[in-house]
Amino acid sequence: MLKLDECSIANGGFTLNADFVIEAGSRVAIIGPSGAGKSTLLETIAGFRDLTRGQVLWKQIDLTSLSPGKRPIAMLFQDGNLFPHLTAEQNVALGLRPNGKLSKDERNQVQAALARVGLHGMATRKPSELSGGQQSRAALARVLVQKRELLLLDEPFAALGPALKTEMLDLVSDLALETGTTLLMVSHAPEDARRIADQTVLVAEGIAHAPVPTSELFESPPPALREYLG
Repeated sequence: MLKLDECSIANGGFTLNADFVIEAGSRVAIIGPSGAGKSTLLETIAGFRDLTRGQVLWKQIDLTSLSPGKRPIAMLFQDGNLFPHLTAEQNVALGLRPNGKLSKDERNQVQAALARVGLHGMATRKPSELSGGQQSRAALARVLVQKRELLLLDEPFAALGPALKTEMLDLVSDLALETGTTLLMVSHAPEDARRIADQTVLVAEGIAHAPVPTSELFESPPPALREYLG
């Protein structure tokens, strides 16, 4: 399980507190008003921000002092972070080797990941030759080859149209179920949370609240969420 143990996170003049547990294999949405600290929470779990107090633990192992690359975590950002001068295959390969020099087995893993996200036959295309949805799939394939136990999504599909976003959410959900990956996804859209997450963390008023069943949260929203939803 993922445990945020009495965590306090400072971001400028803002402080976010979190003290809760997420069971392994869960699919969890993180929702709340803009500027409430949703991305800050994800970045802290991933190791890109330091805690001012508390610990982040995964399966009772303290991750707090580990660099992002040493944590069992993969993170997919809003822009996908594809390198424009590299092909889809080369971008995905970076998930395995920063220098891109792969063994035969690793090359097979890259091809399998591209095929799994629906990019078979597109390995040699550069990002400019891919549609927005295809770029998102390539970024997801790079995460897939890392085979990390935790996958953090910071609204990576926000720029896609409704149909493409739904397609990508379903793909992520299927992959998480297939691999047993624990999934945490920041979203501004309640419908995204309902579609992909069995639990939801509300971030509001300086607190990342413990996860509750998604349907329960939206059927009876607390005041901070009700105000946000309008």
